[in-house]
This record gives sequence, structure tokens and C-alpha cells, in this order.
Amino acid sequence: MQHSGASADAQYIKMAQTPVARLILTLAVPTIISMLATSIYNTADTYFVSRLGTSASGAVGIVFALMAFYQAVGFMCGQGSGSFVSRLYGEKKPEDAKVYGNSAFLMSMILGLCISILGMLFLEPLLRILGSTKTILPYAKQYAVWILLAGPFLSASCTLNNLLRYEGRAFYAMIGLTTGGLLNIAGDPLFMFGLGFGAAGAGISTALSQIVSFLILLFTFFTDRTVMEFSPSYISRAAKIYTSVIRVGSPSLLRQGLNALSTILLNRAAMQYGDAAIAAMSIVGRLAFLMGAIGIGIGQGLQPVASFNYGAGKYDRVKKGTYFTAAAGTAVLTALGLVMFSFARPIITWFRDDPEVIAIGTDALRWQCFASMFQTISMTGNMLFQSIGKARQAFFLASLRTGLFFIPLILILPQVFGVTGIEIAQPVSDILTAAVSVIIAGRFLRRL
Repeated sequence: MQHSGASADAQYIKMAQTPVARLILTLAVPTIISMLATSIYNTADTYFVSRLGTSASGAVGIVFALMAFYQAVGFMCGQGSGSFVSRLYGEKKPEDAKVYGNSAFLMSMILGLCISILGMLFLEPLLRILGSTKTILPYAKQYAVWILLAGPFLSASCTLNNLLRYEGRAFYAMIGLTTGGLLNIAGDPLFMFGLGFGAAGAGISTALSQIVSFLILLFTFFTDRTVMEFSPSYISRAAKIYTSVIRVGSPSLLRQGLNALSTILLNRAAMQYGDAAIAAMSIVGRLAFLMGAIGIGIGQGLQPVASFNYGAGKYDRVKKGTYFTAAAGTAVLTALGLVMFSFARPIITWFRDDPEVIAIGTDALRWQCFASMFQTISMTGNMLFQSIGKARQAFFLASLRTGLFFIPLILILPQVFGVTGIEIAQPVSDILTAAVSVIIAGRFLRRL
């Protein structure tokens, strides 16, 4: 059955002929709103759980690393298949695109379920590995159980979100994610304080919001609004489909997996300075994610434009889109970073009034604000290569920010500079990653 409301020819004209800057902004704005909604409800969890105390506040950072595993497999499946889907649309092969989309959706659900089963079986040792102290552990366990139950839906939502974006339907992705985010913000105080569930209430609220987001995103594909459609008949039994998705999606898996690993190492480095240091870095991490969400949203506006036009052989549009995305994202994040730098102390105080948390968090946030102007540059290069199927370059760039640069920095700098080393590890990594990305992406664009 063909979807009458989503003409493949009309979509081709839109993606191949709309002025590049306008097209990217059209696709980026809903994506930015989606990313902000996700970031805000994570920040809301941090705010409300912080009302329970410094140890409870630290639990959010621990569980955030756990959620990163689900996001890793979801983005791998979504961006791996989305790159093929968009390029196949550009080549006018929508039936082949549906095979990739359906197969990747099933794979994300199965992988998410595997993570949940293993997490339930080894919950306490897992939370200790993630950086939980003895005082943080009880709060982390209450929160994490619900995240594990809803985890497969989170993975699948990430896949559906990316399929919608790569098709150029970012608006519908925004609706699903924003609705879930608003539900979580409303649900946190209800379940935590109104019903008296404490830290478990934050987990219940997050789990319910993720399930609702999943259902809304899935419903979109059954309402005649997309070229993509879901049917068991499109699920492939060919191993090469799944290996191709994993190959192209591996930079996302690596990037999200390294995010989880970097959070673990950050938590463990902060352990020697007590729960206050873990809580402070957890708060700064959510705020940095809030700033980064805007840069990521702008970058994700480039992805369907780059992949579609690369598949259609319109390389000049790929180059124009890349330069515009890097410039626009840098300008926006620089402005936002200056504002947050100026109000760093009251922002941290809003979350937690512990003097030690405020001292560490203020310095760390200011360092992160300084580095924010470099994030879009590295993100643009990474997303460009992944979108057009250049897995090797995308894989390398994805490994830098939270891997090849950050891991040695978080291990070495605290030994030299103490708690300041923890605060500056990520900003230094951001600057180094941007420098390498400019060299590699610039060389490719000149050849293109």
C-alpha cells in the first residue's frame, strides 16, 4: 500500500530544490525543539531529584549514563538506516528504503530489551561501575529500575525519531518528543512529592513519558503522513541489511557509547571529592547537554539535506549546507554560552544550595560555556560523514570528543590539577576535537 498523503515526488522536489539555508532551518527548528524538550526533561529530573538532597542529585548523573546505552543502540539503528533511507529516496527507490527502516526498528527494540534484561540481572554492580557511592546507591536503584523497564521504548523512539528526520518530517518527531518531555516535567512533582514515591517517582515519570513518546512517534507512520510505512513484510531476513545499518550507524553507537563511558569516568574521578562533586558535575552535565542540544539540533537539520542531495548527486548543495550549519551553530552556541557564563553561579544555586556543589559547579559550567562555541564545528563534520555513508571518517571523528581525547584527559588532568582537572577535561576535549574536525571535513569538502 502506498501512502497517498506523502508523495515521494513532492518530497524529492522539496529536498533537492528548496534553498539550502532555508531547508536546513526548516528541518532544524523542529529538531532543536525536540532536543530541547529531551534536554529540559532531563534537567527537570535533576532539579526535582535535587530537592531530596545532594546524594539524590548525584543519582541522576549515574542513571543518565545508563540511559546513554539505550540511546546508543537507538541512534545506531536510526541514523544507520536513516542514511540509507534518505539516499534511497534521492535515488527514487522508496521500496528499498522501507526495508531498511522496518528492519532497523525491529533491531532497536531487540537490542533495547537485551540491555534491560542484563541491567535487571546485575543492577547493583552495574550502578557501582557507573560511579555510585554507598550513599548515592539507594537513590540510583529506585530511579534506575523504571528506566530499565522503559528502555526498549527509548531505543525504539530514537530510531523512529531519526527515520522521521531523514525523511524530512522533523515536525512530527518534534511532536512526539516534546509531548513526552512536557509529561515528564508535570509527572516529576506529582509522583515524587504528590504521591510520595521520592526518587522512584522521577523514574516512573521518565518511563511513562518515554512510552508515550514512542506511541506518538509510531502512530505517525500509520496516519498517511510519511513515505515510510511499517509492515512485517518489509522486515528483511538478509544479514547484509543489518550489518550495513550497523556499519553506517556505528559512529552514533560509538559516540553515545563513549558518552556513557565518559560519564562513568567523570563520576568515578569525582568520587574522591565526595557526593557534592558528583552532584555538581551531574548538574553541569545536564546544563551542557541543554546547550549542546541546540547545536545538535542544527546539525541534525543538515543530515537529511546532506544525505538526500549526496544520493541525488547535488554535491554543491551538500557543501553549502555544511558551511551554513557550522556557521549558524557556532554563532548560536557562542551567544548562549556568554549568557550562561554570566549567570553560572545563580543557575547552579537554583538546582542545589550546597556551598560545595555551588563552588565546583560554577567553575565547571563556566569552562563548559567557553568551550561551547567549538561543539557545532565537530558535530557538523561528524554528521556530514555519517549522513553520506562515509563510515570510516564519521567513526574516527565520533571517537574523539568523548573518547580519544576525553578519556586520557579525565584520567590525567585530575591527577595534576585536582578538582579543576575534572572541570576542564571536557572543554579541552571539545577544542581539540573541533581542530581535527576542521582539517578532515575541510579537506573532504574541497575535493567534493
